Amino acid sequence: MTTYTTQMDAARQGIVTKQMQDVLASEAITESDLLTKMANGHIVIPANVNHTNLIGCGIGSGLRTKINVNLGVSEDCCDVEAELTKVHRSVELKADAIMDLSTFGDTQTFRKRTIEVCPAMIGTVPVYDAVARYGKNVGAITVDDFFDVVKMHAEDGVDFLTIHAGLNRTAVERLKNNPRLTHVVSRGGSLLLHWMDVNDAENPFFEHYDRLLEMCRKYDVTLSLGDGLRPGSLNDATDAAQIQELIVLGELTKRSWEADVQVMIEGPGHVPLNEVVSNMQIEKKLCHGAPFYVLGPIVTDIAPGYDHITSAIGGALAATYGADFLCYVTPAEHLRLPDQDDMKEGIIATRIAAHAADVAKGIPNAIDWDNKMSHARKELDWEKMFDLAIDPEKARAYRASSQPIDKDVCTMCGDLCAVKRSREILEKV
Repeated sequence: MTTYTTQMDAARQGIVTKQMQDVLASEAITESDLLTKMANGHIVIPANVNHTNLIGCGIGSGLRTKINVNLGVSEDCCDVEAELTKVHRSVELKADAIMDLSTFGDTQTFRKRTIEVCPAMIGTVPVYDAVARYGKNVGAITVDDFFDVVKMHAEDGVDFLTIHAGLNRTAVERLKNNPRLTHVVSRGGSLLLHWMDVNDAENPFFEHYDRLLEMCRKYDVTLSLGDGLRPGSLNDATDAAQIQELIVLGELTKRSWEADVQVMIEGPGHVPLNEVVSNMQIEKKLCHGAPFYVLGPIVTDIAPGYDHITSAIGGALAATYGADFLCYVTPAEHLRLPDQDDMKEGIIATRIAAHAADVAKGIPNAIDWDNKMSHARKELDWEKMFDLAIDPEKARAYRASSQPIDKDVCTMCGDLCAVKRSREILEKV
């Protein structure tokens, strides 16, 4: 019987796993193409061997752009049941992944309950949990402490781990020699920066990267190599520190592939609109075509309360030109922990960005959804429009709130409805 250790290892042997079958059933890609792109690292299927109810989902070249939802408990908002409700709601709203970013309380119980009920892939940031679990000052956490938490997350069934392994001493030196407006805005990056400073030591995940790879290979955990030096303002975008870290991440990517460990790269952040495309190109070049997972990017710093919009603008452009995975941003970004309404707004905005990009880059069948909606609009078939809407609930509510005299049209145009008038003339209906 042929065996394999990871999804990448299976692909390199020509083995089609259950998770690959899930991807083939939901994407317009051939088996041969999927195996080839997984073998060379251009597609990943995060699928921990202990996440038994997972429905396989692919991220990368030629596939639909995927979206992630961040949630989790914090010291100020520690309501486990509310966060579990968000997990279920995220799946209902068609999120492709959930990241548990919990930083307080019994994080393992929440994580295990999430993995148990969620068929979507799950990600975490073990550095956060190390701080929560040990209750120590950051500098007092040991290298073994960090790796014990990584092992625990892997054993629990986490499918992908954000590890800020590229923030090494060389990258820190670049940061110090090229001062920023907003310094380090990555929570994981700032924690490791603090640890390195207090201990006058190298980043443990960079120094002991082979130890990390061994754990990931054992449980088939995908590494999401974190951007600890992502820009937190337009002013800091595409600077020396960001690019230095990206160079290191590209080198770590090759080491991961040599160990049959799947990798994706995390990216910015706050980026001016005119630099988004170049950021995508630089990542694909320096990281050898590995899937790119971006936060936004947020394209202006002035819109707290509306950052789901600034993010969707950047995300649509980013995904058109290379990003494969978009992390949602909610209206609460920079302000508070998102509630369920914020979460929905963020998911819908990010799904719109992802779909717009899929149409733009010619993902097979992507535009079919738009064509069906356009046909329903031409027919003035309101029920069909609602069924096809990305948010049927909101579309129905808007329609119901303002009823026209003529039920075929809407209260915006009424008798001047161009669609109805042109149909009567051109189709004689």
